[in-house]
Amino acid sequence: MCSWAAATNEARAAKNATKTIPIVALNAGRSVESGLIDSMSHPGGNLTGFSPNPSELSGKRLELLKETFPKLSRVAVLWDPNAPTGETTWKEMQSSTNALGLQIFSMEVSRADQFDLAFKGAIKAGSGAVIVNLSPFINSHQRRIHQLAAENRLPAIYPRAEFVESGGLMSYGAYRNEGFRRAAVMIDKILKGTKPADIPVEQPTKFELVINLKAAQQIGLTIPPNVLARADKVIR
Repeated sequence: MCSWAAATNEARAAKNATKTIPIVALNAGRSVESGLIDSMSHPGGNLTGFSPNPSELSGKRLELLKETFPKLSRVAVLWDPNAPTGETTWKEMQSSTNALGLQIFSMEVSRADQFDLAFKGAIKAGSGAVIVNLSPFINSHQRRIHQLAAENRLPAIYPRAEFVESGGLMSYGAYRNEGFRRAAVMIDKILKGTKPADIPVEQPTKFELVINLKAAQQIGLTIPPNVLARADKVIR
């Protein structure tokens, strides 16, 4: 018998419910920091899985924004303080922006009625772009975020391709199907007798850049050819 969990909160709930049934977490997040595992290489206990959002990706998204919009000086970060990794990711992003010579503005949202004020605050602070951090709450409000970004003419970069496919400008993150394949291999190993404690938590090796030219046109932006040429998928 083996169980799987979609994200950090679900993985924590599953682990609290059982110490014996093997658990494979598809989106393990910061499993060490959240106390789910002992280490990435030796998880211990009954849980292992796939962590699709290593901290370096936030820095890479900022680099892509700066490369796409060279005159960019201030970036707003849309993040959810209730997300398991929200606070940690926000703090790490502050050092990334410093390294790129960027200033950072916090768009902290935890309720649906806070999005409008968050975008108004970003504009008032002089933000020239938005980087969106992932959480179940933010994921459930994709279209509202796209609408506000367009209304305020703010280019935004997202952590997953589905944000771009639903109307966002650009995304950079782990290739969406890699986690499913790797989790399936882990489950197969467990069913054949390997203990989760002995299966390292894996991180992505494939990444994709997705750009939506329709969204760019909507706010009057031109994506530089060198950035466009690197895209794995372009929505026209």
